[in-house]
Amino acid sequence: MKRNFWAFLSAGAILAGATTTLAQTAPQQPTPGQGPAENTPAAPEKETWKAPFGGSFSASFAFATDYSYRGISQTQRQVAFQPSLTYETPSIGEQVSVNAYVGAWGSNVYFPNTPTIAEVDLIAGFRGKALDGKLTADLGYIRYNYLGAPSDLFYDFNEFGLVLGYDFGVAQLQGALRYSPNFFANSGAAWYKWGSLTVPLSFIKINENVSFKLFGTVGNQYVERFANYGIGYNNYWDWQIGLGATVYGFDLSIAWVDTNLDQATCGATMNCDSRAIFMISKTF
Repeated sequence: MKRNFWAFLSAGAILAGATTTLAQTAPQQPTPGQGPAENTPAAPEKETWKAPFGGSFSASFAFATDYSYRGISQTQRQVAFQPSLTYETPSIGEQVSVNAYVGAWGSNVYFPNTPTIAEVDLIAGFRGKALDGKLTADLGYIRYNYLGAPSDLFYDFNEFGLVLGYDFGVAQLQGALRYSPNFFANSGAAWYKWGSLTVPLSFIKINENVSFKLFGTVGNQYVERFANYGIGYNNYWDWQIGLGATVYGFDLSIAWVDTNLDQATCGATMNCDSRAIFMISKTF
């Protein structure tokens, strides 16, 4: 095992979520088991504020009991604070609308034996909607940056992704394919495939300021040089199931997160073990 990723895994593994919200045409409620790039659909639209060139800004702040990236803790199962800021252009088109976005997302990380203090991700891409907004597509790019990490550890990397979703009303389905030509810690080509299902619990009625949903996701991460990445196989599975709520403008979620990696194949740590993660966030 190479020292760069062992140091990384002793804290937890890489980027998105306890989960987080990246740029979304309608900012979405983050869920605890995925990263900035893996968001569940179907959160209600939220207010934004005006920006140059007819666009809009949105920002979010989240507090989570763990920062889990594709099932692996980035904070050694400790708390995380995660802000984001996004700019979006106006949409072009009527039957099929398209807009562009740029933004940034950040989180504290804890990688023992390295001076790494935070992760800051830069994002950009295009989003499209069709069929009265029921069909959505997102073609995006993420640059993962690890502040304080020595350059010879090769933590920083690029990732490209396509996300497709459809809202059936009673449930929303979403799937994605993400690719990195050289993943975290110089671990070579990497592919991540994931799918999610969200079910609004509209039959639970308290008042117009409170709503609930169930969500679940499953993903598979393939890494070419998996020894550099710090896992015992060239691919692994992660999954989560949880309950989300929007309460007077605040988003809350709790999820049970797990992987098929045990301690022996997770750098002799508990960072891949099953756990419950709670998150509270606010979008402005």
